[in-house]
Amino acid sequence: MSKIANTIDEVRSIELDNAFYVEDGKWIESLTISATEDFDPADFVSGISGTTLFYTRTIPTGPTGVTVKRLTLLATESYPFILGIVLRKEAIPNRIVYQDGLFEVVVTTREWEDFRELADEIKETLGTFELQSVNQIEQPGEPLDSGRLMEVLTTKLSTEQLEILETAYTFGYFDVPREVSAKELSEELDIAQSTLSERLRTAERALLELIYGPNDF
Repeated sequence: MSKIANTIDEVRSIELDNAFYVEDGKWIESLTISATEDFDPADFVSGISGTTLFYTRTIPTGPTGVTVKRLTLLATESYPFILGIVLRKEAIPNRIVYQDGLFEVVVTTREWEDFRELADEIKETLGTFELQSVNQIEQPGEPLDSGRLMEVLTTKLSTEQLEILETAYTFGYFDVPREVSAKELSEELDIAQSTLSERLRTAERALLELIYGPNDF
């Protein structure tokens, strides 16, 4: 993932959606790559030793200039590989994203001590570890494959809904605290503030309907 990031100009993030171990350090991997410029996966994959591209698909997005592509490839991962570490500690990998030179990893473990052992292993093998948050949950999250969820969302929402959500997210409207006000965001989109509010609510409702189903009340 880090080698791919180094070969793509203006890469935003690389998410490991799924992976299957083959043998001798080889994995079949599904990746979702987001960048602010278009790119050809075949160009950079051919330059990475031990990597073969099987399939690529462009995921539709809003018209804000972001390119998102989903790749399936065969990759040779030298030790230590972050997913391998997580699996050897019998933890569930919920999300693995490479962004700004760092891996953000969300995992589920049975007990706190299991997590401590995993954290120690990551720090020992990769050299650094920073705990962001810990939650106690009744049911574990789904293992990886959030990229397919994104694919479903982007094919179910309209172009207008994608544009409003993508622009709001890109400019920090959903950050806490907000990086941009509703007025500034409406000016960026060249629409009235009341129109912005209406479109945001419509897009957010569409997202919630995909998760919870239509509200019949």
